[in-house]
Amino acid sequence: MASFCIKSVLISESVDPRCRSILEENGIHVTEKQNMKKEELLAEIKDYDCLVVRSATKVTADVIDAASNLKLIGRAGTGVDNVDVDAATKNGIIVMNTPSGNTISAAELTCALIMSLSRHVPQAAMSMKAGNWDRKKFMGAELYGKVLGIVGLGRIGKEVASRMQSFGMKTIGYDPLTPVEVSASWGVEQMSLEQLWPQCDYITVHTPLMPSTVGLLNDETFAKCKKGVKVVNCARGGIIDEAALLRALESGQCGGAGLDVFVEEPPKDRVLMGHPNVVACPHLGASTKEAQARCGQDIAVQIVDMVNGKNLIGAVNAQGLASAFSQESQELIKFGEAIGAVLQACASSRRPYSNLQVTTQGDCMKLSSGYMASAVLVGLLGNEFATINLINVLNLAKNSGIQVKQTHCTSNGVGGRCEVELLADGCIYKATGSVQSGVPVLLKLSDSVFRQTVALTGNLLFFKATANPQLLSSVAGALATGGVQIESFSAPMNHTGEQWYCVGVSKQLEDLNVLKPLVTGAAQVTI
Repeated sequence: MASFCIKSVLISESVDPRCRSILEENGIHVTEKQNMKKEELLAEIKDYDCLVVRSATKVTADVIDAASNLKLIGRAGTGVDNVDVDAATKNGIIVMNTPSGNTISAAELTCALIMSLSRHVPQAAMSMKAGNWDRKKFMGAELYGKVLGIVGLGRIGKEVASRMQSFGMKTIGYDPLTPVEVSASWGVEQMSLEQLWPQCDYITVHTPLMPSTVGLLNDETFAKCKKGVKVVNCARGGIIDEAALLRALESGQCGGAGLDVFVEEPPKDRVLMGHPNVVACPHLGASTKEAQARCGQDIAVQIVDMVNGKNLIGAVNAQGLASAFSQESQELIKFGEAIGAVLQACASSRRPYSNLQVTTQGDCMKLSSGYMASAVLVGLLGNEFATINLINVLNLAKNSGIQVKQTHCTSNGVGGRCEVELLADGCIYKATGSVQSGVPVLLKLSDSVFRQTVALTGNLLFFKATANPQLLSSVAGALATGGVQIESFSAPMNHTGEQWYCVGVSKQLEDLNVLKPLVTGAAQVTI
């Protein structure tokens, strides 16, 4: 992943000092400039490889477009709502968060709000400060034996469950990604949302904010809940429909709400905040000394690990590359790019491309399922885009009308290999290869199986012809006339009909047309 070399970092907000120290200890230059206006950020960002933010800096599409050298946006926290992830992806920029940095702090605040709702602690404290003694007014309820519904069973949802179980609460939940048996192992019974709503005395949400979770709790879902259900949102504003929540509070359908996040922050409309059954905080989920220190250190360590090729953690738009940092994976990526380059050369006169099928075989290829199609596409489309890498290539292929499919199958006794099929202007081009002793090799081109594997390095000339005793000498003569020497030769095993041959050459032939009298097709590539 050498293209993601990070030499300079701009930190635009206050983060733990260890963030800067860790980066500088690893030879990365760091500049800290806080409270920049957007115009200042637009002017500054072009000079850096990486931008580290918390939540105040809005990394919009125009900021990303102005960042000509940017390779990474690091968010010292969990949510990336303040980053235009789509724009970053289109520009080949990794967006990285710190997935576990504020887990404990957010979970503890969630538990604090659940307890505050059950015993009216903030309201009672304010009443005491006002000189009152209202014991009857603040009658509460025990958490023991109550049902807590947890929507979103990731790191924070898991930590909330374990803590509230210690109060004797029954924990049920929903998460489309977490396996049922996994959540069951930490005491949460999973079910559908339709089953969950009517059972809960308390509901807490711990999901990202995306189209499927906007307004997850609304008029319709509140109506399915127990009367008096209490809800907590320490995740993202908008998961609970604020207008619907206010209506449910006023009708008594909702008995109380603990809110740390809002659609608009700070909220201009204070009606919801002012409701007597609402406990509201100013987005304090990650506001602990421990969480801020952890997030600042985590983002620095993650950046250093990525630069050093050790690991990729928290890449929200490049999860498939998490396994791409081993030496073996680096070799497979180079192989995929080489195969793509060969197909691009063979199909150069056949545009547009419409379909790409990548099939990996064997255990050694299994880990490449997250990036092999992307690697092939980088080789295939590399000559067409100024900025192309494993981050943005799938997006570029989609916008170019290319349907991409990748599958993995058992080897059936065959060692690890990859088969690629390209449909270009109605014609099918195929290539099969593998990695041998760290070198990418081509085993088969279309229906031609090579007698000697083709090492995909240097200058390669492929030509298609019918076998005859003078073929090689005639091609060698044409190449010599063009000042090109043959360095290697790979012939097909089958000599029936038209077959592909490959020669390694000292340099590319200036004009492939000189081979037209001798062959029916020719392509050359430098890898």
